[in-house]
Amino acid sequence: MSYRTERNPDPELTFSDTELRDLAVAWTALSIAFALIRAPFHRGLASFEEFVLSIGVSFVTVGVGFLLHELAHKVVAIEHGQLAEFRADYQMLVLALLGAVVGFLFAAPGAVYHQGQITKRENGLIAIAGPVTNLLLALLFLPLLLFYGAPGFFAGILGVIGQMGIVINLFLAAFNMIPFGPLDGKSVLQWHKGVFALVFVPSVVLAVFAIVRLGLF
Repeated sequence: MSYRTERNPDPELTFSDTELRDLAVAWTALSIAFALIRAPFHRGLASFEEFVLSIGVSFVTVGVGFLLHELAHKVVAIEHGQLAEFRADYQMLVLALLGAVVGFLFAAPGAVYHQGQITKRENGLIAIAGPVTNLLLALLFLPLLLFYGAPGFFAGILGVIGQMGIVINLFLAAFNMIPFGPLDGKSVLQWHKGVFALVFVPSVVLAVFAIVRLGLF
């Protein structure tokens, strides 16, 4: 997600200590939350080893999907003369962890806030950068699906990474393109209905197909 605030001159691609901290905390919290959903060892439905392994898989699927989504917003915002930084929503991260403990998936880690005078088109391009990045990431994870269900520990791990990488990134793309509230889809729809449909419809169709065929977890 991304938000626009007031003008700030002379933007450049930099990362403050606060931003790096927030990115790291959000990445870690989301990875643990998804691991708790996928391998709920605290409810006796998985071993602790399976939970730790699930954290690692989540770091390179859920975590990378979230991280690059937000960085895409930041890079495109800066290219359009904005000063942009990610800020974690710590209340939502706590809620995500608490929800995961009881088996409820909730992920709203924060957003990239950008400052500067921009047009609807520029704001739409900044917004759409995140979902498009997730679609590209799903494509990059696709070759690993060849290992899905394959025998052997490492082949099995690669297959699971491929499965989760595809499903999670398609889910993130579709979810963030919903034209509601602070989600990216609202800004894209306000800019260009055709571009919105071109990204939203395939994202939803592919996400539903992947979830049905591969499962969310």
